[in-house]
Amino acid sequence: MRNIKMTVQYDGSRYLGWQRLGDSDKTIQGKIEMVLSAMTGENIEVIGSGRTDAGVHAIKQVANFRTQSRMPLEAMLDYCYRYLPEDILIPDMQEVDERFHSRYNAKAKKYLYRIWNDKFHNPFYRKYTCHIPDCLDIDLMRAAARYLVGEHDYTSFTSLKSKKKSKVKKVYSIDIEMKDKMIDILFYGNGFLYNMVRIMTGTLIEVGLGKISLIPWKVY
Repeated sequence: MRNIKMTVQYDGSRYLGWQRLGDSDKTIQGKIEMVLSAMTGENIEVIGSGRTDAGVHAIKQVANFRTQSRMPLEAMLDYCYRYLPEDILIPDMQEVDERFHSRYNAKAKKYLYRIWNDKFHNPFYRKYTCHIPDCLDIDLMRAAARYLVGEHDYTSFTSLKSKKKSKVKKVYSIDIEMKDKMIDILFYGNGFLYNMVRIMTGTLIEVGLGKISLIPWKVY
Protein backbone atom coordinates (compact mmCIF):
# COMPACT_ATOMS: atom_id res chain seq x y z
CA MET A 1 0.00 0.00 0.00
CA ARG A 2 1.42 3.36 -1.04
CA ASN A 3 0.88 6.56 0.95
CA ILE A 4 0.84 9.64 -1.27
CA LYS A 5 1.25 13.15 0.15
CA MET A 6 -0.19 16.00 -1.92
CA THR A 7 -0.05 19.77 -1.98
CA VAL A 8 -3.45 21.19 -2.90
CA GLN A 9 -4.35 24.69 -4.09
CA TYR A 10 -7.90 25.88 -4.65
CA ASP A 11 -10.22 28.79 -5.11
CA GLY A 12 -13.01 28.02 -2.66
CA SER A 13 -15.48 30.59 -4.01
CA ARG A 14 -18.01 28.09 -5.37
CA TYR A 15 -17.49 25.31 -2.82
CA LEU A 16 -19.06 24.49 0.54
CA GLY A 17 -15.66 23.98 2.13
CA TRP A 18 -13.12 21.18 2.30
CA GLN A 19 -15.05 18.40 4.03
CA ARG A 20 -17.01 15.92 1.94
CA LEU A 21 -20.79 16.19 2.36
CA GLY A 22 -23.07 13.23 1.71
CA ASP A 23 -25.72 15.20 -0.17
CA SER A 24 -23.49 17.53 -2.19
CA ASP A 25 -20.60 17.34 -4.65
CA LYS A 26 -19.62 20.95 -3.98
CA THR A 27 -16.66 20.22 -1.69
CA ILE A 28 -12.91 20.16 -2.31
CA GLN A 29 -12.41 16.76 -0.69
CA GLY A 30 -15.30 15.28 -2.64
CA LYS A 31 -14.01 16.54 -6.01
CA ILE A 32 -10.49 15.21 -5.40
CA GLU A 33 -11.71 11.83 -4.13
CA MET A 34 -13.92 11.41 -7.19
CA VAL A 35 -10.99 11.99 -9.57
CA LEU A 36 -8.52 9.83 -7.62
CA SER A 37 -11.05 7.00 -7.34
CA ALA A 38 -11.63 7.06 -11.11
CA MET A 39 -7.87 7.15 -11.68
CA THR A 40 -7.04 4.16 -9.47
CA GLY A 41 -10.25 2.12 -9.71
CA GLU A 42 -10.35 2.16 -5.89
CA ASN A 43 -12.49 3.86 -3.29
CA ILE A 44 -10.04 6.61 -2.32
CA GLU A 45 -10.32 8.58 0.93
CA VAL A 46 -8.38 11.85 1.07
CA ILE A 47 -7.11 13.01 4.48
CA GLY A 48 -6.64 16.77 4.78
CA SER A 49 -4.39 18.57 7.24
CA GLY A 50 -7.39 20.69 8.20
CA ARG A 51 -10.88 21.71 7.16
CA THR A 52 -11.60 25.00 5.46
CA ASP A 53 -15.02 26.64 5.55
CA ALA A 54 -17.20 27.63 2.61
CA GLY A 55 -15.56 30.24 0.39
CA VAL A 56 -12.09 29.80 1.91
CA HIS A 57 -9.14 29.41 -0.46
CA ALA A 58 -5.89 27.48 -0.03
CA ILE A 59 -2.38 28.10 -1.30
CA LYS A 60 -0.69 25.11 0.34
CA GLN A 61 -3.16 22.65 1.86
CA VAL A 62 -1.48 19.32 2.64
CA ALA A 63 -3.40 16.06 2.16
CA ASN A 64 -2.65 12.38 1.70
CA PHE A 65 -4.29 9.22 0.38
CA ARG A 66 -3.47 5.52 0.25
CA THR A 67 -3.61 3.39 -2.87
CA GLN A 68 -2.58 0.04 -4.33
CA SER A 69 -2.01 1.67 -7.72
CA ARG A 70 1.51 1.50 -9.19
CA MET A 71 0.91 4.48 -11.45
CA PRO A 72 3.96 6.82 -11.45
CA LEU A 73 3.52 10.06 -9.52
CA GLU A 74 4.07 12.15 -12.66
CA ALA A 75 1.23 10.30 -14.39
CA MET A 76 -1.00 10.87 -11.34
CA LEU A 77 -0.24 14.59 -11.44
CA ASP A 78 -1.06 14.75 -15.14
CA TYR A 79 -4.32 12.85 -14.62
CA CYS A 80 -5.42 15.16 -11.79
CA TYR A 81 -4.50 18.24 -13.82
CA ARG A 82 -6.61 16.98 -16.69
CA TYR A 83 -9.73 15.96 -14.77
CA LEU A 84 -9.96 18.23 -11.73
CA PRO A 85 -11.89 21.51 -12.12
CA GLU A 86 -9.75 24.51 -13.05
CA ASP A 87 -10.20 26.02 -9.58
CA ILE A 88 -8.55 22.99 -7.89
CA LEU A 89 -4.89 22.19 -8.53
CA ILE A 90 -2.51 19.52 -7.21
CA PRO A 91 0.98 20.82 -8.13
CA ASP A 92 2.99 18.27 -6.15
CA MET A 93 2.85 14.64 -4.98
CA GLN A 94 5.36 12.68 -2.91
CA GLU A 95 5.42 9.07 -1.75
CA VAL A 96 5.82 9.09 2.05
CA ASP A 97 6.09 6.69 4.97
CA GLU A 98 2.93 4.67 5.61
CA ARG A 99 2.60 6.25 9.06
CA PHE A 100 2.31 9.79 7.68
CA HIS A 101 -1.08 11.38 8.43
CA SER A 102 -1.78 14.90 7.16
CA ARG A 103 -3.91 15.93 10.11
CA TYR A 104 -2.05 14.24 12.96
CA ASN A 105 1.39 15.27 11.68
CA ALA A 106 0.49 18.92 11.12
CA LYS A 107 2.59 21.07 13.46
CA ALA A 108 1.13 24.49 12.68
CA LYS A 109 -1.22 26.32 10.34
CA LYS A 110 -1.34 29.75 8.76
CA TYR A 111 -4.41 31.69 7.66
CA LEU A 112 -4.26 34.93 5.71
CA TYR A 113 -7.17 37.36 5.81
CA ARG A 114 -7.06 40.23 3.32
CA ILE A 115 -8.90 43.54 3.61
CA TRP A 116 -9.28 46.16 0.89
CA ASN A 117 -9.49 49.39 2.89
CA ASP A 118 -10.78 52.11 0.57
CA LYS A 119 -14.03 53.93 -0.14
CA PHE A 120 -14.45 51.92 -3.35
CA HIS A 121 -13.97 48.19 -3.74
CA ASN A 122 -11.39 46.83 -6.18
CA PRO A 123 -13.08 44.70 -8.87
CA PHE A 124 -9.95 42.59 -9.34
CA TYR A 125 -9.70 41.69 -5.63
CA ARG A 126 -13.39 41.51 -4.79
CA LYS A 127 -13.45 37.67 -4.62
CA TYR A 128 -10.38 37.47 -2.42
CA THR A 129 -10.69 40.38 0.00
CA CYS A 130 -13.09 41.83 2.52
CA HIS A 131 -14.01 45.39 1.53
CA ILE A 132 -14.04 47.89 4.42
CA PRO A 133 -14.77 51.43 3.14
CA ASP A 134 -14.08 53.26 6.42
CA CYS A 135 -10.50 53.97 7.47
CA LEU A 136 -9.03 51.37 9.84
CA ASP A 137 -6.58 52.25 12.61
CA ILE A 138 -3.80 49.72 12.03
CA ASP A 139 -1.95 50.60 15.25
CA LEU A 140 -5.05 49.87 17.33
CA MET A 141 -5.57 46.59 15.49
CA ARG A 142 -1.98 45.54 16.16
CA ALA A 143 -2.35 46.40 19.83
CA ALA A 144 -5.55 44.34 20.05
CA ALA A 145 -3.94 41.42 18.21
CA ARG A 146 -1.31 41.14 20.95
CA TYR A 147 -4.05 40.20 23.43
CA LEU A 148 -5.09 37.29 21.19
CA VAL A 149 -1.62 35.77 20.91
CA GLY A 150 -0.69 32.93 23.27
CA GLU A 151 -2.38 29.83 24.63
CA HIS A 152 -5.97 30.58 25.59
CA ASP A 153 -9.49 29.19 25.67
CA TYR A 154 -10.99 30.73 22.52
CA THR A 155 -14.62 29.89 23.27
CA SER A 156 -15.61 33.50 22.57
CA PHE A 157 -14.04 33.30 19.12
CA THR A 158 -15.70 30.24 17.64
CA SER A 159 -19.09 29.06 16.37
CA LEU A 160 -18.30 25.54 17.58
CA LYS A 161 -21.13 24.37 19.84
CA SER A 162 -19.61 21.10 21.11
CA LYS A 163 -18.92 21.08 24.85
CA LYS A 164 -16.71 18.00 24.58
CA LYS A 165 -14.07 19.45 22.28
CA SER A 166 -11.40 21.62 23.92
CA LYS A 167 -11.46 25.27 22.90
CA VAL A 168 -7.85 25.79 23.99
CA LYS A 169 -5.49 26.69 21.14
CA LYS A 170 -2.09 28.33 20.88
CA VAL A 171 -1.72 31.29 18.55
CA TYR A 172 1.98 31.97 17.92
CA SER A 173 1.59 35.29 16.13
CA ILE A 174 -0.80 37.66 14.40
CA ASP A 175 0.98 39.95 11.93
CA ILE A 176 -0.85 42.91 10.42
CA GLU A 177 0.70 44.66 7.43
CA MET A 178 -0.66 47.38 5.18
CA LYS A 179 0.58 48.21 1.68
CA ASP A 180 -1.28 50.93 -0.18
CA LYS A 181 -4.94 50.01 0.44
CA MET A 182 -4.44 46.31 1.14
CA ILE A 183 -4.28 45.05 4.72
CA ASP A 184 -2.97 41.53 5.32
CA ILE A 185 -3.64 39.79 8.63
CA LEU A 186 -1.61 36.59 8.98
CA PHE A 187 -2.63 34.19 11.76
CA TYR A 188 -0.11 31.52 12.79
CA GLY A 189 -0.98 28.86 15.36
CA ASN A 190 -1.10 25.18 16.23
CA GLY A 191 -4.71 25.00 15.09
CA PHE A 192 -7.89 27.02 14.78
CA LEU A 193 -11.50 26.38 15.78
CA TYR A 194 -14.55 26.61 13.54
CA ASN A 195 -14.88 30.23 12.30
CA MET A 196 -12.14 31.30 14.77
CA VAL A 197 -10.09 33.28 12.24
CA ARG A 198 -13.18 35.02 10.85
CA ILE A 199 -14.41 36.02 14.31
CA MET A 200 -10.98 37.24 15.43
CA THR A 201 -10.65 39.23 12.21
CA GLY A 202 -14.11 40.73 12.71
CA THR A 203 -13.14 41.72 16.24
CA LEU A 204 -9.92 43.38 15.03
CA ILE A 205 -11.90 45.27 12.41
CA GLU A 206 -14.30 46.54 15.07
CA VAL A 207 -11.30 47.75 17.09
CA GLY A 208 -9.83 49.40 13.99
CA LEU A 209 -13.12 51.21 13.39
CA GLY A 210 -13.22 52.43 16.99
CA LYS A 211 -16.32 50.39 17.83
CA ILE A 212 -14.57 48.26 20.47
CA SER A 213 -12.30 49.71 23.14
CA LEU A 214 -9.02 48.01 24.02
CA ILE A 215 -9.61 48.53 27.73
CA PRO A 216 -10.41 46.30 29.48
CA TRP A 217 -9.39 43.30 27.36
CA LYS A 218 -8.61 39.92 28.82
CA VAL A 219 -8.38 36.51 27.17
CA TYR A 220 -8.13 33.59 29.59
